[in-house]
Amino acid sequence: MFKNSGDCSERSKGISPFIVMDVLERAKYLESAGESVVHLEIGEPDFPTPEPVKEAAIKALTDGDTHYTSSLGKLELREAIAEYYYRKYKVSISPEQVIVTSGTSPAMLLIFSVLLSKGEPVVLPNPHYACYPNFIRFLDGEPVFVPVNEEDGFKYRKDILEPYLTPRTRVLLINSPANPTGTVFSAKELNELAELEQFIVSDEIYHGLVYEGEEHTILEYTDRAFVINGFSKLYAMTGWRLGYVIAPQEFIRPMLNLQQNLFICAPSFAQSAGIAALRECDQHVADMVSTYNQRRVYLLKRLREMGLATRVEPVGAFYALANMKQYTDDSYRFAFEVLEKTRVATTPGIDFGSNCEGYLRFSYANSIENIKEGLDRLEKYLASLR
Repeated sequence: MFKNSGDCSERSKGISPFIVMDVLERAKYLESAGESVVHLEIGEPDFPTPEPVKEAAIKALTDGDTHYTSSLGKLELREAIAEYYYRKYKVSISPEQVIVTSGTSPAMLLIFSVLLSKGEPVVLPNPHYACYPNFIRFLDGEPVFVPVNEEDGFKYRKDILEPYLTPRTRVLLINSPANPTGTVFSAKELNELAELEQFIVSDEIYHGLVYEGEEHTILEYTDRAFVINGFSKLYAMTGWRLGYVIAPQEFIRPMLNLQQNLFICAPSFAQSAGIAALRECDQHVADMVSTYNQRRVYLLKRLREMGLATRVEPVGAFYALANMKQYTDDSYRFAFEVLEKTRVATTPGIDFGSNCEGYLRFSYANSIENIKEGLDRLEKYLASLR
């Protein structure tokens, strides 16, 4: 649809598209032409933002809370984040270790900016969240992909991981619960990773969205870690653009310098909303998690019946991979084919790395009625291919 200009910088030319957004654009175009599209591609909660969050933002606006805050973020919000991590994980962090950001993407930018020098490797799983390699490359780092497989639940195994770690490797990236796999690392698995010499960057944006067992923060096992988290997924606040990073104290000043220059601060009234989310929305979250799990159970049942389920079922986030290798070895082409033939939007596995080729990602951040309709359409189409 769009072409890169020959006048663009080499740095910008190196950024690959986020394919799920291309799928969404095409799906929206079909809808604008009057077509009925079932959206199972986008990783966005379909719930409204909880009322206490909206009320806090309205009060902030009414009170004139529309100016710059500290570049670290409001102290009350940073205190609430520290309280949350202690209440949930019994981990003590100082509010001075927290920088509030305009979503988790700026948090990633700050972290990799202070950790990476030119050419330094970052070890990450394959498959992985689609944007990770672009952040790393944009900051002149070198992504090193570790193939993680379906039979292992798409998780690092220490014996597989260690050959990818060299004396130059400074950073190991983990994502639990994971996008696109729904993987959740156990306490034992995280503890083993924490024993490595590398700094760990832990993307915990899907924490709280776990349906079997429980999630653990990397901060339970090491203080040589950077945590990325935010409000978009758990509190249905994607458009509020509010996230944060928790970091070792010695890295806060360099990251703060970057924050001051690049972003100044996160929106003031969104920060007030974040305080309400952490302190007043436990029941709202519990209700959303219960509904997500009902959808997950239904989706997995249908995928098993269709012969598409992965060997280890996902227990976190709101995604499931479907193994489509009996139908295609080109998930990009197949995802758009499914969209055109059935009006069901899914995400091609190749968006998440070469080791996810042959899969489609389904998001169950949609109603059971829509999930059923989408799977009915897909099942009929796959039957025609057989």
